[in-house]
Amino acid sequence: MRTYWQSQHILASGLVAALGVVVAYISFTAEPSRAFLFPRIISSFFAVLALWTFGKALVGKTKVGNGLDRTAVLRLGPGLIVALVYVFWAASTLGFYTATALTVFILLTLYDPSPHDEPRSWVRRAIVTACFVVVMYGLFAMLLNVRTPQEILF
Repeated sequence: MRTYWQSQHILASGLVAALGVVVAYISFTAEPSRAFLFPRIISSFFAVLALWTFGKALVGKTKVGNGLDRTAVLRLGPGLIVALVYVFWAASTLGFYTATALTVFILLTLYDPSPHDEPRSWVRRAIVTACFVVVMYGLFAMLLNVRTPQEILF
């Protein structure tokens, strides 16, 4: 008989595996195919790992912990909302790099344990955000030559 926590692992890993397979399928069927080379690699890797985790959950080989309690959901909620706004609105409306910078800065503000009343912590968040966007620009624009959603700024 499966416990509540084992069932929770199976359900969660099954949903993630299904999402991984759908994203991989979309990346392999979308056009133009050259633009989806990088997403194919990442989504295939993600799907394989998600399916592996789901298989481990089905056979009971996952480490059963406390699962997701109310506190964990409340901690993850704001980040998930920011991520959904980014994916479904900000990246195409504000432009990829502008939306990415804004999203990373908001997530750092939400989850960075540094005090919010110290100017040094805000400077550090801004530097981390800038470095992240520079790396993303180098990866997508320079290395992979991939078009990103472009709107207001770039």
